[in-house]
Amino acid sequence: MTRTIKLRPIDATPESFADFGQVISASGERQQYGPNDAQLELHRGTPRFYIMHLEDRKLEFSRITHHASVTQCLGSASGEVWYLGVAKSSILEGSNLNEGSGQMSIQSRCGHSYIPPCLDDVCIFRVTGSKFLKLHRGAWHAGPLFKTKAMDFYNLELSDTNIVDHTTHDFLKEDGAIFVAMED
Repeated sequence: MTRTIKLRPIDATPESFADFGQVISASGERQQYGPNDAQLELHRGTPRFYIMHLEDRKLEFSRITHHASVTQCLGSASGEVWYLGVAKSSILEGSNLNEGSGQMSIQSRCGHSYIPPCLDDVCIFRVTGSKFLKLHRGAWHAGPLFKTKAMDFYNLELSDTNIVDHTTHDFLKEDGAIFVAMED
């Protein structure tokens, strides 16, 4: 039996999104580099910046992904409203390699260890206007999701991210659940 988990989207602001990454908004052309700029980790490969065309992305998901080797940036090319399901990074490395929340760690086919995301840790963000999201390395994400038939998104990751650094958790298969954004 499938359980539907309905979540109210949270407006993506620098404060509300801080556990998952950064919200980047426009700044003046003479503004110097600083903490309000995307703090990128792209040193593990060749960066790839492209426009991604997506179609039919309803406001629901059951699969969530993370990238252990790169920060990723996503933003609407048109400034239209879009949504992203997220959960905090659960990559295990260094001193926390053998720690966890009582859950068994998993060895990714990409080589790193992680704890699967918990149902209670998932939330959905609404992104409006001319801004983009920079995801922390390892942040779980589902989307972009949107109400229109199709949208274009700016995407910055590594050239081989979706080949060698793509770990997915299937909530439907593992937990019998899907997530749905509840909009008014």
